[in-house]
Amino acid sequence: MSKKDNGGPAFPKESDYGFRGMSLRDYFAAKAMASLTTVYWEIEEQYSGGDALIKCQAETAYQMADAMLAERAK
Repeated sequence: MSKKDNGGPAFPKESDYGFRGMSLRDYFAAKAMASLTTVYWEIEEQYSGGDALIKCQAETAYQMADAMLAERAK
């Protein structure tokens, strides 16, 4: 399994232990997740329950984050 590019730290602050905090990939995914929530609740009946809906939202958010990182690298 290859490791995905996480984009580095979202809010870099160097400490004695190196950079700490969330990755840019996680930050992008969190922003995407916020926008997906309203869309997915409108089509909730297409999923077999809340767990399936939440899993789909999370996967989609990280797909969007990966696409943003790829676009950023151009």
